[in-house]
Amino acid sequence: MASIPAPVSLPSPVTWWQDPKTRARLIAAAVLAAMYVAGLAYGSWTRVCAGEHCPSISRLVGSGDNVQMQTSKVFAADGRLISELGLERRTVLPLSEIPIAVRQAFLATEDKRFYSHHGIDYLRVLGALKANLLSFGYSQGFSTISMQLARNIFPDEISRQKQLTRKLKEARVAVEIERNFPKDTILQLYLNQINLGAGAHGVEAAAQIYFGKHASQLNVAEAATLAALPKSPAIYNPRTHPERAVWRRNAVLRLMRDQGYLTDEEFELWQAYPLVLTTHRTNYGDVAPYFVEWLRVQLDARFGRDLYEGGLRIYTTLDLDMQEAAERALQAQLDAIEAGVYSNGKFPGRTTYREYIESSKATGEDHGLFTPYLQGALVALEANTGYIRAMIGGRDFDDSKYNRATQAIRQPGSTFKPFVYSAAVRAGHPVTEMLDDSPLNPPVIQLDSTPWQPKDDDDTTLGLIPMREGLYLSRNLATIKLGMALGEQTVIGEARRYGITTPLPAYPSIHIGARGVKPMEMIAAYTAFATLGTRAEPIGILRVEDRQGNILWKSDLRREEVMDPEHAWLMVDMMKDVIRRGTAFSAVWKAGFTLPAAGKTGTTDDYTDAWFIGYTPELVAGIWVGYDIQQRILEHNAGGGRIVAPAWTAFMRDVYDRRPPPPDWERPDSLITREVDWSNGYLATPFCPQDVRHWDWFYPGTEPTQSCPVHTPFGIGVSP
Repeated sequence: MASIPAPVSLPSPVTWWQDPKTRARLIAAAVLAAMYVAGLAYGSWTRVCAGEHCPSISRLVGSGDNVQMQTSKVFAADGRLISELGLERRTVLPLSEIPIAVRQAFLATEDKRFYSHHGIDYLRVLGALKANLLSFGYSQGFSTISMQLARNIFPDEISRQKQLTRKLKEARVAVEIERNFPKDTILQLYLNQINLGAGAHGVEAAAQIYFGKHASQLNVAEAATLAALPKSPAIYNPRTHPERAVWRRNAVLRLMRDQGYLTDEEFELWQAYPLVLTTHRTNYGDVAPYFVEWLRVQLDARFGRDLYEGGLRIYTTLDLDMQEAAERALQAQLDAIEAGVYSNGKFPGRTTYREYIESSKATGEDHGLFTPYLQGALVALEANTGYIRAMIGGRDFDDSKYNRATQAIRQPGSTFKPFVYSAAVRAGHPVTEMLDDSPLNPPVIQLDSTPWQPKDDDDTTLGLIPMREGLYLSRNLATIKLGMALGEQTVIGEARRYGITTPLPAYPSIHIGARGVKPMEMIAAYTAFATLGTRAEPIGILRVEDRQGNILWKSDLRREEVMDPEHAWLMVDMMKDVIRRGTAFSAVWKAGFTLPAAGKTGTTDDYTDAWFIGYTPELVAGIWVGYDIQQRILEHNAGGGRIVAPAWTAFMRDVYDRRPPPPDWERPDSLITREVDWSNGYLATPFCPQDVRHWDWFYPGTEPTQSCPVHTPFGIGVSP
């Protein structure tokens, strides 16, 4: 039997890692690759900031919190915040005023090794690289608090770069920040800088916007809600997405527990805490927006960029309670007019405000500055100081920022008449002087050679009437004749004394308010009546401070004596009659407002403007109603006493429900009183009918001295 040969033993194959030459080549290649990557990384690290392409932290060093832009705060007279001016709403706090819970929430969420790294958390970098490789995308970031601070402090130089370049710049600047600042300072800068949505930058602004409280008052759940926002302020905004916000807040609380900041019991307690947000409307920027914008224009001219970045503190004269009362009163009155309360249930052929807003939302229509719907304006001034306590410049600031209180020029109608009567009183005319309330004869010839024959609203004439009656009944013909007798230049000069600056042509129609005035000036003019002779310029700002509390600017009272107290008291007494028995009687006195007050209604001949300006010894308030399109009439018989004065009454009643009644004006001792026959202006006698006998007041030397020659014991007299 043939033998089977033994198998031949072949040498084992040599693997690549056992081959010294191959292994050496691979190791060399790996070393070269590592050196290349290291060189590339080093080159990128060094070159990314070459040529001063990275921001210099010299802007931070030595600047403290001044490097951080702060909005300027606008405060009401009682210290309540009403608005902020600036691109980034921010209030810088020292770290000591930021609660431990707030700091811990942000550290747990954004950078748990913050106090152990030097600007870059390499463990987090590796974790992010692993997560991103496994997800084949960018699913996890590795920015530390210092890197986020760099990006937020220098957005123009860093945030607009491509992803890799941005990260490198963030890291470089973060390392520089860490070399120059202690950790607590970095954390303070970060917590005052970070964008937390809704226009809030920093934890103080966010605490005010979302919770209506200072950051120092936040509890753990609220702190976690803020710490949840940097990841995506829009997605986790608690006001617009409350469910997402609570979910994310609880995730932050879980991180705080895992890192030892909370016990299990505390975690359970705070994750069950309800989300309670503030409803105070100052957080939406709609408190007195016309007033705030009026101030902003003035402050911008004085402070420029510092107004928006310097954290100024602006203390104003605004009374929030009065402002809210004014808004309620004016809006209710405009709604009532549009509802047809003053026109038999109809609002003739016009679009109401609410109809317009609904249609503009649907169509996206933009009308610009001027609106097609009924508008109104209101200004309330403290009489002695001119402090603006309330201002409404229009019906809807978002829809039209045109301030009708300060920018419009409107015909004042009969609210101008007190200047005519003031000029007469100044010239020595007694309040019982007889005026001729009859048609102009001959009529005045206008510039276009046509006759001007004005008349009164009721198309009647009253014959001879006392000057007092001519004012409180607002008689056009009597007033025009009085003004013409005084002279147009005399009346214009009187209006100038009261602060009217708009052009007033020397033409008889000015006596009944046919030329436009600025509502603010017109209302401020009445402070001279309220104070018995001293006009106060409107003031909206008390003082401006920098962020350290140093006073940068302070306003001074601007007061000017217009008339002596004796003559001014006579004017006030006549204007009291407007409310007690004149054109505003039904809307004011009859409506139950019987506190010491005076005023004047106003309506233009063509019913395009309606006014009421009234005052107590403490407060002057004026209201205008009309359309931006000046040719559009309100409605026939739309007198100021009928459609405007009710809003004034509602406002004043609201104001004086919360404060003591005002004292009445004190009559100067030098004035003298006489009983006068109102049918002829002579001293009354026992034979004058009782219904024409009235006691009245006179400046010494202007009182009548001749007894009534008309009414005699035998009923026969001499016509005056």
